[in-house]
Amino acid sequence: MPGSLTLAAAILALAAGTFALRFAGPLLRSRITLPARAEKLMETSAIVLLAAVAATTALTEGHGPAGIARPAGVVVAGVLAWRKAPFLVVVLAAAVTAAGLRLLGVA
Repeated sequence: MPGSLTLAAAILALAAGTFALRFAGPLLRSRITLPARAEKLMETSAIVLLAAVAATTALTEGHGPAGIARPAGVVVAGVLAWRKAPFLVVVLAAAVTAAGLRLLGVA
């Protein structure tokens, strides 16, 4: 039981810290000004981080490569999103592409 209390306390502390940081953002936004270069760097870093997460998720499964079907679905979704297709169309096309390739025996 002592271990579960420690775990619960850690979860509550992390939740409180996360809430405090998210709450402080809007409160401090008008008080703190950042140079334009720093704001541009933060925007770019957010895009790079999201691209890295998407690439890792799309290209790997467990400790190895994901095969061809999943990355093909991601490529189809990326092209459709770039062409500004509706979100539902993007998701369905990616799923159909990956499922179709797997149905054909392409891993």
